[in-house]
Amino acid sequence: MSTTRPELVIRSRRVVLPDGEREAAVVVRAGRIAAIVPAAESPAADETVDCGSACLLPGLVDTHVHVNQPGRTEWEGFATATRAAAAGGVTTLVDMPLNSIPATTTVAALAVKRAAAAAAGCRVDCSFWGGVVPGNTAELEPLAAAGVLGFKCFLVPSGVDEFASVEERDLRQAMPVLARLGLPLLAHAELPGPIAAAALAVKGRDPARYATWLASRPPAAEVEAVRLLLRLCEDTGCAVHIVHLATAEALADLRAARARGLPVTAETCPHYLVFTAEEILDGDTFFKCAPPVRERENRERLWDALREGAIDLVATDHSPCPPALKRLDSGDFIAAWGGIGSLELALCAVWTEARTRGFTPSHLARWMGEQPARLAGLAGRKGVIAPGADADLVVWDPIAEWTVSSGRLHQRHPLTPYDDRRLAGVVRATFVRGVRVFARDDAAGEFPGAPAGQLLSRGGAAGPASPGGLPVDRGGASR
Repeated sequence: MSTTRPELVIRSRRVVLPDGEREAAVVVRAGRIAAIVPAAESPAADETVDCGSACLLPGLVDTHVHVNQPGRTEWEGFATATRAAAAGGVTTLVDMPLNSIPATTTVAALAVKRAAAAAAGCRVDCSFWGGVVPGNTAELEPLAAAGVLGFKCFLVPSGVDEFASVEERDLRQAMPVLARLGLPLLAHAELPGPIAAAALAVKGRDPARYATWLASRPPAAEVEAVRLLLRLCEDTGCAVHIVHLATAEALADLRAARARGLPVTAETCPHYLVFTAEEILDGDTFFKCAPPVRERENRERLWDALREGAIDLVATDHSPCPPALKRLDSGDFIAAWGGIGSLELALCAVWTEARTRGFTPSHLARWMGEQPARLAGLAGRKGVIAPGADADLVVWDPIAEWTVSSGRLHQRHPLTPYDDRRLAGVVRATFVRGVRVFARDDAAGEFPGAPAGQLLSRGGAAGPASPGGLPVDRGGASR
C-alpha cells in the first residue's frame, strides 16, 4: 500500500464486494479505491467514515435515463436528474438519445447535449447513448469516435417526432457497423403490427380503464420484436440489449439465444418488479408506461428470470414529464405520456420486493451496479468495490423503512406512482470518486459542495471543456 495518507477511509461491517459481504475498510486515494483492508487495519486518513452496520454498496449505474435536456428541460434536466440520482445512490447515469432536442443521432447533437450537461452542473457522472434512426447509418462511426457508449433504437413510434422508429431494413444497415465497432444496440422491443391489431380490438373501450391500456400493448408485440432482434443479432454479430423487458413470454426466446451463444442481454425495471396490473386503479395514469405493467404472475416470472440470470440487470427507464402530460384530469391512459420517474427510488423499491424473495444486497449490487457498468463498457471502473475502481460508494441502511412523499423528491416534477408507498432501505450518503455528493440529514446540507460529476466517454474520446467548470473525463473505459 502507498505510504501517502489517504483522503478517505470508509469502514463498515457490511461492505458489499464482488465475492460477497464482509467487514472491511475501503481506502480512497486520488478518487479511486486504493485498497480494501480488514477494518481493524484501516489507516489514518484525512476523513474516516464509520458506517457501523449499514451496508457500503458500490455506486449504482443506471443505463436507462431520459434527462431530456436540451429542448425539453422543463420535463427533466441534468441538474435535477443528477440530484435525484445522488439521493438514490446512483453515481453514474447514461442518458438516452431521445426526448431532448436535438436527439443524439449526430455528432453535432451530441456536442450540444454534452455542453448542456456541462453547463447545468452534474452531481454524478453522466454519459450518453447515441441513437439509430432511419438514414443515420453514416453517423454511427463518428458518434462512436465522439464517445457514445452504444446505440438505442425504437421498433415502434417513440412518442416524439425527433426520434423516428426503425424497421428491419434500417437495422440491417446499422447493426453490421455496430458489430464492427464492438458497441451494443439497445432496443425498445415492441413491434407495431400486434399493437395495431390490439388498437382495433380496444377501439371504443373506456380509455380511463387500465385494462384498456393493458390490452392495447399485448405481450405479442414484445415477443415478436425480441424474435426479430435475435435473428438480426445472429445474422450480423451485433450485440443486442433488450431494454425494459416487461413480458415474461419473451424469456424462452432469450434463454434459447443465450444457449446458442448469441451476444444478447436484457434488463427489466423497478416498476415491473414492484407493481402489478391488478393493483392499478382506473384513471391512475401515474402508472402508465410502455410496455405496460402486467399481471402478478408475470411479475413473479420476471423475478425468477433475475434469479437465474436470464435477465441481466435492472435500470429505471426514468422518464418524467410535466403534470399536464399525464392527463391526471381525465385519467386517459391512451392519451397520457408513458413514463415513470424513479431515479431516486429504484434502489429501495427493488430491495423492498427483493428481500421478501430471499435476495441479498449483493444481488442488488450485481443487478444495479456491476452488470449495467459492463453493458456501458465501464466494467472494473464503475459499479464495483474493488482496487482500481472509482471510489463511487453508497452508505445504505437496508433495515430502515420510510414512506415516499412525492413532494420531497429531487426530480423536476414530483410525479410518481410510489407516492405514499412504504419502502425498505435508506440511502445515508453517496460518494462519487471519494467526494460526498449527498448526505441525508447532514448539517451542511443534503448536497454539500459544488457539483462533482464528470462526463464520461467510451474509449477515451474527447469532449468540450465545461463552460460551467464541470470537468470532461477523457479516460473512458480504458482508465
